[in-house]
Amino acid sequence: MQFTSEQRLDDGVLEREFTLGEIPGILWTPGSASAQAPLILVGHPGGLSKMRSRLAGRARHYAARYGFAAATIELPGSGERPRLAAVEQARTDLRRAMVAGQPVGDEIVDALVLPLVEKAVPEWQTTLDTLLALPEIGGPVGYEGGVISIGIRLAAVEPRIAAANLFAGSFVPAAMYEEARQVTIPLQVLLQWDDEGNDRQAALDLFDAFGSKEKTLHANVGGHAGVPQFEIDAGARFFARHLS
Repeated sequence: MQFTSEQRLDDGVLEREFTLGEIPGILWTPGSASAQAPLILVGHPGGLSKMRSRLAGRARHYAARYGFAAATIELPGSGERPRLAAVEQARTDLRRAMVAGQPVGDEIVDALVLPLVEKAVPEWQTTLDTLLALPEIGGPVGYEGGVISIGIRLAAVEPRIAAANLFAGSFVPAAMYEEARQVTIPLQVLLQWDDEGNDRQAALDLFDAFGSKEKTLHANVGGHAGVPQFEIDAGARFFARHLS
C-alpha cells in the first residue's frame, strides 16, 4: 500500500488516499484514538470519484462520532481502472433491454455481476490484509453498502467480517441466493421501497434467504437516491452494537 495524499479534515478525521497495486482507495481514521479502531469496509457500485462525497459523509460520521476507521476501494472496471470487456457488453445489453421495456434475463444479470464478484472479493480481502497490518486499525471488521452480491460473497467467505449493513438495489444473480443462505453474521439490509431499477420482491426474497439469526430490514419509501439521512446513524448504531 502506498499513501498518495493526506489531509486532516475539519472534524479531526484523517483522510488518506492510497493505491494497492492498480487499485485506488481512500482510508478515513478517527482524529484521536487511544486504542486500535474497528474497521468498516465501504462498498459502492463503482466510480469512486463520482461517489466520493457520499462515501466520505458516511465514513466521516463513523470516524468522528463512533471512533471507527473506514475504507473504500474502486470497483474493478470502474473509474480509472481498465474496463472489463464482458461487463461492458452486459451493461450495453442491460440498457438495451430496459429502453425496450423488455425483462432483464438471467444471462445478462450473470454477465454483469458475477465477474465483478469474482474479481472484487479477493481485492477486498487483500485490502483487508493490508489495512489490518496498520498500527491504528485492529478490527473487528464490518462491511457496508453495495454491490450487494459482493457483500454477500464477502460475508460468506471472509471470517474477519463480523457484521454487514447491505444496500439492496442492484441486480442479483440467482446463484447468489444460495450463497446468501451461507451468511450467518448479523445483518442489516437497507431497501428503498420504490427503487426504480430494483425488483422489490427479489430483494425481499433475498432477505428471506439469508441464514443469519439476527437480520433486520430497513425499508423506506422513495427511489434509489432517496435514502433518508437518518439511515447513516442507523447503520452506525448497528455497527456500534457488533464491532465495539
